[in-house]
Amino acid sequence: MTFDVKSRTRLLIAAIYAPFGALHVVGSHGFLAIMPPMIPFPREVVIFTGLCEIAGAVGLLVPRTRRLAGIMLALYALCVWPANLYHAFSGVAVPPLPSSWWYHGPRLLLQPVLIWAPLWAAGVIGWPFRPSR
Repeated sequence: MTFDVKSRTRLLIAAIYAPFGALHVVGSHGFLAIMPPMIPFPREVVIFTGLCEIAGAVGLLVPRTRRLAGIMLALYALCVWPANLYHAFSGVAVPPLPSSWWYHGPRLLLQPVLIWAPLWAAGVIGWPFRPSR
């Protein structure tokens, strides 16, 4: 069996989101420092986002749920962007993550890719390779 680029991208996305989701669930305390102060119930939100990452990773691999999972992972990446911005600009240190702009700059610049990739891999959009269906 051969895997095309979309299949490989789905596997890569799932391989990234599933373990990070598990880390959000079992190590929620480590993510609390980067939660913007205006977010209510920060620990519960971190755990919920972890569960969303796991569900999205699994859903992306199941043909029946693939499109919905792609949309939800894209929305997830959009919704966590404020926490990434807060982490970058607040000066909060979160060991073992680096505090330099060598880390924050690429992370923030890649966020649109993290929004686009699940949409493309799930077949929701075709851009820039082909028009969407």
